[in-house]
Amino acid sequence: MNKVWLAVGCVCTALAFCGTAAANVTFGITEDAGSMPDPATFYTALNDLGTNENRIAITWDPAQPTTITSQAQLDYWVPQAAIYAVRTVFAVSPAHPGDISASRARIGQFAAFVQQLAKTYPTVKDYVIGNEPNQPRFWQPQFGSNGTGLSGRGYEPLLAASYDALKGIDTSINVIGLGLSPRGNDNPLARDNVSTSPVRFLRDVGLAYRASKRTKPLMDELGFHPYPNQNNDPPLKGYPWPKAGIPNLDRIKQAAWDAFNGTGQPVFGERGKARPANALKLDLDETAWQVAIPASLQSLYTGKETVTPIDEGTQAQYYSDIVRFVSCDPDVRSLSFFHLVDEKDLDRWQSGLLRADDSKRPSFGSVKNAIAQTQGRCALTPPGWHHITTVNGGTVAFGYVSTKGWRSTLWRFRATAQEDATYKAGVFRIASGKLTAKAKKAVAKALANTRSKPLLGATGKVLAYKSKLVALPRKRLKRGGWYVYGIRLAASMNPTRAMNAVSRPFLVKSRK
Repeated sequence: MNKVWLAVGCVCTALAFCGTAAANVTFGITEDAGSMPDPATFYTALNDLGTNENRIAITWDPAQPTTITSQAQLDYWVPQAAIYAVRTVFAVSPAHPGDISASRARIGQFAAFVQQLAKTYPTVKDYVIGNEPNQPRFWQPQFGSNGTGLSGRGYEPLLAASYDALKGIDTSINVIGLGLSPRGNDNPLARDNVSTSPVRFLRDVGLAYRASKRTKPLMDELGFHPYPNQNNDPPLKGYPWPKAGIPNLDRIKQAAWDAFNGTGQPVFGERGKARPANALKLDLDETAWQVAIPASLQSLYTGKETVTPIDEGTQAQYYSDIVRFVSCDPDVRSLSFFHLVDEKDLDRWQSGLLRADDSKRPSFGSVKNAIAQTQGRCALTPPGWHHITTVNGGTVAFGYVSTKGWRSTLWRFRATAQEDATYKAGVFRIASGKLTAKAKKAVAKALANTRSKPLLGATGKVLAYKSKLVALPRKRLKRGGWYVYGIRLAASMNPTRAMNAVSRPFLVKSRK
């Protein structure tokens, strides 16, 4: 395991993230106020680590819409954070998954609550709105009875109202949207955890935003929680599309571009272009790997472990590697580890840099060293990110076309992509055995025209990573003519991203 991770600098280069960031990435901890008995002890530990941010979760309960339930603790902890130069981030979310969808009026009540928080704690300038709304534990319903995604469409007006409420108090407040889970099965009929993938959730938020005709932004930063798929997965294993992990941040940037490009919501800066001052940034405000408890400390914990934990040395390596990796992404503004101190219930999170007895894990030292060495910057030159306008990984294999037995020829070929796509395909007659630019253009125009019908046509879907056999009707073609296969693939998440492919000409010979 260690042999793989010693080469993280080379891996970083290969994945096209490395480079001097436009601004330092900052690092923090995700820990609620009161997790340690003394704020001085907590903030001193953060200063020792080199972290300068703490994200605190606050819930809004419609039964008590104006009550800040943790106010006594916040009144004590927030001023202490300023003394230790620690930036406090409030992550505000509904207390129950159906709180917002139960009544349209709840949106305004929630927005009034975040405005109340901003007035009560004027030194807090960063707000995450919602927590993993693409997961049923935090937002319901995820889908309608007909399978239509509802969570992204329902969340968008909450984010819009919260943005306006906070900016109405202080335009310098940084509004962080979404706080997405990296997972989601996109299956309204799943037996459990009916959820929405981050890419599809972003698509649905974008559709709702465009439909609202809103011209103001929704957010200044995009919150994302790049946890591993399985707890023992290494950080660079990532996820298949449409999920995303640490090495798939470009996928989130592309999804945001698909959702918001050309609207009032800024998207991420791009390679080769001047970076706008209001370009979207990534706030990675939760990530963690759970660790096996040493035998000598097991008496401090209760319950039963529910994941396969990693050892402390591996956690230390992973955490150090993540610090270095995200420091090389110019679109990442911050990264926070969940938690500083273990939760004692084994059914919860034992991912802290400190054990339950407040003793330091090896990860405390590895994170401290990585932050000190990088200062949130990368020493290499960044190739950067740029949006794509075609289908990611789209390929077409036409193969060899035999027309000897033209009466029974199976007109078919294969298409693949690294994201879901739709296709329109067919056979087209051309003037000669030479595929001219004019002929290719004519085929592309016919494929893009929804009313145009090829001689032998078919439509359908290509699922990500799965080879699709595109089968055309088994019909005769006029003998003595030259033909080509043509196909147009369009990205399901953004049909304006498309690609065309045309085969070599083939001759359907005359009967002798």
